[in-house]
Amino acid sequence: MTAGPTQGKASLATKTLRVLQRIALIIALGLAIGWTLNRAALALDHRNQTAGFIHGVIQGALMPMALPNLAVGKDVAIYSANNTGRTYKLGYTMGVNTCGLIFFGFFFWRVRKWKRQVIKS
Repeated sequence: MTAGPTQGKASLATKTLRVLQRIALIIALGLAIGWTLNRAALALDHRNQTAGFIHGVIQGALMPMALPNLAVGKDVAIYSANNTGRTYKLGYTMGVNTCGLIFFGFFFWRVRKWKRQVIKS
């Protein structure tokens, strides 16, 4: 069974819509995370408490999602200046690396899956 011209256009439109929805979701999630990071930074500043290991892990893991805010010119607190030193930096590094591992692990898993689909067809 061959695909007609309307089926090809419909599938292209569906794929385009799906890509646009994913981009919108990523941007919305990035804005929400940026807002959350700013609120957390304000709360931490008001308490005059130093950021420790756990806070570093959280900020490190969420740091890559600050890109949409930074791209549109909104300043986002991605690092606490008032921190415990080595433990905060270890947590921050661990958070960034874990986020990268999850993102790139998922990305390369998808690429391998796409390659298998291309080979089968």
